[in-house]
Amino acid sequence: MASSALTPSFLGKPIEICIVTKDYHRTLAGLSTLGIGPWRIYTCSPTNTTHQTYRGRPSAFTIKLCFAELSPGGIVYEVIQPMPGSGPTIFEEFLEQKGEGVHHIAYDCNGVPMEERVRLFRERGFECVQGGNLRGSNEFLFFESEETGTCFETITFEEGWEYPEPEEWFPVEAGVEKKSD
Repeated sequence: MASSALTPSFLGKPIEICIVTKDYHRTLAGLSTLGIGPWRIYTCSPTNTTHQTYRGRPSAFTIKLCFAELSPGGIVYEVIQPMPGSGPTIFEEFLEQKGEGVHHIAYDCNGVPMEERVRLFRERGFECVQGGNLRGSNEFLFFESEETGTCFETITFEEGWEYPEPEEWFPVEAGVEKKSD
């Protein structure tokens, strides 16, 4: 049985809440009825993401990533859809085992270097289950433990990082508005 004593949190502030879905268009449409959006849509694949891993081993995967900021500098909503024919992912596992829904929360870990974050998660019994480096400027790692029954993500952003132009906007009109600003 785990100790009941609290250890100091290194997680920092929550920066992202992620929903995993089988159909990102349907999910974005539903979330948009709640006023969440506009959505930037990207593909994360071996062509733009290096160091892809799954459960400790190199593994190519492709997922759709959709992002909506609730407020500048605040929490970001993320929707992920694993793509058919892709390599194994924790997102596909989640869909098979639990169905669609909230998958993880990402934390900034107070900006400590990624190596330190990995050490701190491991010291607490968490295993790195998926990771990669998107466009060379955005490293992401996911951690799980049997005790929590959920997943935690930590992300680093290159200084001055800004969203690149998305492949797609939802709703489509949002992209038209952004381009005319």
